[in-house]
Amino acid sequence: MNKKFLFVKTFGCQMNVYDSNRMVGALAVHGYEPTEAPEKADVILLNTCHIREKASEKLFSEIGRLAKVRKKGSLIVVAGCVVQAEGKEILRRSPLIDIAIGPQNYHQLPELIAKYVRDQGRVIQADFPAESKFDNLPMLKTSPANAFLAIQEGCDNFCSYCVVPYTRGCEYSRPSKEILAEAKALVKAGAKEIMLLGQNVNCWHGDKGRDLGDLIRDVAKINGLERIRYTTSYPSKITQNLINTHADTPKLMPYIHLPIQAGSDRILKAMNRQYTVAEYEKIIADFRSVRPDIAISSDFIVGFPGETEEDFEQTLAVVERVQYASSFSFKFSARPGTPASLMKNQIPEEVKTRRLMKLQKLLQSQQRSFNESTVGKELDVLLTECGKMCGQLVGYTPYMQGTVVKAPKSQLGKIMRVKIIGASATALTGKILK
Repeated sequence: MNKKFLFVKTFGCQMNVYDSNRMVGALAVHGYEPTEAPEKADVILLNTCHIREKASEKLFSEIGRLAKVRKKGSLIVVAGCVVQAEGKEILRRSPLIDIAIGPQNYHQLPELIAKYVRDQGRVIQADFPAESKFDNLPMLKTSPANAFLAIQEGCDNFCSYCVVPYTRGCEYSRPSKEILAEAKALVKAGAKEIMLLGQNVNCWHGDKGRDLGDLIRDVAKINGLERIRYTTSYPSKITQNLINTHADTPKLMPYIHLPIQAGSDRILKAMNRQYTVAEYEKIIADFRSVRPDIAISSDFIVGFPGETEEDFEQTLAVVERVQYASSFSFKFSARPGTPASLMKNQIPEEVKTRRLMKLQKLLQSQQRSFNESTVGKELDVLLTECGKMCGQLVGYTPYMQGTVVKAPKSQLGKIMRVKIIGASATALTGKILK
């Protein structure tokens, strides 16, 4: 088999990273080897995300950059949520795109490349096939030590600002038998930590009468697996069983990403988020009652249509009460086709910017305080990658804190006991203990 090269750039969430790795695995069977040099690639694959502002513009900018260095005869493949939302439009706007493929069709990528080569005609595939892509895409680890594993995809919540239900489809959960088989294969290949993924991961319902907590307990029984994480959770779908799993399953890390989006009940209702601030804070209290050291992270949107200064101040008040270990915050951006894009009282850009800067300043101070609270402690750190400096490795504490240590490459993929000796708002520094 002739060796061919594949360059991949992934935009957006961890689910996209997972999908990109599965596509790399699918093409590896057909002789494609990953490369970090786009000028060397026979196929250039851009896996897109439609959640953030100006997603398609960023795509066209990247295509323009790559077109200047691509080798003659190489293919440009655009995949992901932008294709699902705007497939025909992006083909119209960019004649450089050879193949456009939606997030439910990744398993057809080798076939579509063969079709393009045979017919020399542009190809778009963005339907919702009856068969599951998970049945057809081979597993591929994301690093020597940690791996992503998708257990649920799609969304039935229809938040008024979000395109996920339109690009990823309705909720689909994989059966536990299939998930456990893939998890065992990942561990056999060297994974020490598995991150269970889903647009609403705690909506997993792959087995009748069982929830995510039950699945986590099953995964925890796999010999050789040291750590389990999951993301992203939807607040109103948290069960007491899942909360209890944090108390009775040592392999489940003390960290949960639980987006609130806004601290005003009025804005949450306009967003079509199916919970109140009081209900959200009760869930946080329940997690902390069974695991007092649990680290909480969240997502925030500022400047949602109609958001007043009082609404924004309520968001700041929630942040003060909850005390987050880390968070992501963004200005509202109208996604075409969503109800929020048509709402009145859109907030001026300068107001959104001012509010975002104020919120981020508070969130960053909390993250710094959380990181500084670990200085002097001894924590287990899973070393996953090389650092920027020679002789450095980077890993993660149980609380998802990036940690830099001096260590040889031979310790990659190992969990080491580390004394934390320094902290910033974004990372820790530590010393490996003998």
